[in-house]
Amino acid sequence: MSKIPSLPSLDRLPPPARAAFLLDFDGTLVDIAPTPESVVVAPGLLDTLRRLRDKCGNALAVISGRPIDQIDHFLGDVPYAVAGEHGIAIRHAPRQAVERAPLPSVPAAWIEQADQLAHAHPGVRIERKKAGLVLHYRGAPDAGEALGRVADGWVAATGGAFHVQAAKMAWEIRPAGIDKGHAVEVLMQSAPFAGRSPIFVGDDVTDEDGIRMAVHLGGVGFRIPADFPDPAAFRGWLAQLAQGGRDAWGD
Repeated sequence: MSKIPSLPSLDRLPPPARAAFLLDFDGTLVDIAPTPESVVVAPGLLDTLRRLRDKCGNALAVISGRPIDQIDHFLGDVPYAVAGEHGIAIRHAPRQAVERAPLPSVPAAWIEQADQLAHAHPGVRIERKKAGLVLHYRGAPDAGEALGRVADGWVAATGGAFHVQAAKMAWEIRPAGIDKGHAVEVLMQSAPFAGRSPIFVGDDVTDEDGIRMAVHLGGVGFRIPADFPDPAAFRGWLAQLAQGGRDAWGD
């Protein structure tokens, strides 16, 4: 087996018995697609994640902006834990009940106005979440600035209850105080994650909170494309880790 390509931060990777993997989904485990529904799970990824989970004593979680049921659709019960909607919803183990943070509801007027925006700007896609709203403009790049102004106007009237998060070709409106860093902190408090060093990997602005928390808790964070050029390279790296061997994963 060939050795993993040398990267500056790999020396900080804890051994399997002390490692906990907390991974973003879109743009990290899978390639970005034109729509959320059209992403493709690469051949071999599920087997890689199963092997990695076994190697780390089940300490494998996916932390995504997507609802948990969408992660289940693509990955099944392969991740031991899943945090959805940037930490608003957390399932600590397969088949356990989902815990949801008590948060304000999205005003109905926003949803109505969002639908009007999508009609006025062909290519704009509205993603509704239980505690948030995402304005995707990948299909209408010229509409991005106008959508951002509308989103800023919405949250300004909430007195800090919501905030706007820039994402890749999207504006996400979500409740303040809950982010991927919160999800990392909560998951790391209980088995099988407790007592381990978190390894968070992501690709977007929304992942920075998770990376900061992982580092704060004594772990490490990796970024795409800073540490891995693309999701395919990251999947290859994970596959080598999952297959084991001293050359692939140091002591």
